[in-house]
Order: sequence, then structure tokens, then C-alpha cells
Amino acid sequence: MDPASSYILSRPEPFKSILLHLQLIIEHSIPGVSLKYKYKIPCYYLEGRPFCYLNQSKDYVDVGFWMAAHLSIHLEHMTREGRKMMRSLRYYSLQDIDDNILVDVLQNAFEVRDQKFYK
Repeated sequence: MDPASSYILSRPEPFKSILLHLQLIIEHSIPGVSLKYKYKIPCYYLEGRPFCYLNQSKDYVDVGFWMAAHLSIHLEHMTREGRKMMRSLRYYSLQDIDDNILVDVLQNAFEVRDQKFYK
């Protein structure tokens, strides 16, 4: 089993279910995205460039976005928590996930990926 999948499957509940759900939504919503294991966490790459990451920490799971300062929708649902360039959607339970918001943010990140800061 690859390290990213091992990471996801080794998490205790409810985090494993949250991560599996996020994995399904990300892979279904973004064509060509690939899951890798970088920085000791699962990271999604698109065309060889970082796209987003999954991280279970403390009592939540983050879906983090590189260069998130350029995202333009649902910012009120995202946390920065001391980070300058990154933002994340944070989930404490499976019920916290609003699939529509997640897909919207993923699509927004997909749309801005080709701008100069992703090259």
C-alpha cells in the first residue's frame, strides 16, 4: 500500500471517515489529480504541482490549499490560523463537510492553478 493511503487508513475514527470522504470528493471533482505522500501527509498534485493537502491534527482534519490567498470564494469557511499563504477548510466530524462548499473551493483552486503563481 502506498504511504498516502496508509496514512489515511491508519487514522482513528472519525478522522479516517472524514479523510476517505474528502479523498472521494477531491478525486471525483478534479480531473487528473494525483495523490502523493509529501511532508508526511497526503498531498494532491496536478500536472506536477501541489494542489491541496489533507492533514489530521489534534481533533480535526484540514484540506489545505497552497497559494490560497488567490482563492475568491467561501473564504468565510476557511481558516488561516497564523499562515500567510495557506488556508484550509477544517472539519471536526463527517457531518461538518458541506460537499457543495468543498467542490466550489476545489473548482476555484483548479481555475487559478494556471496563473503565474503556479508556474
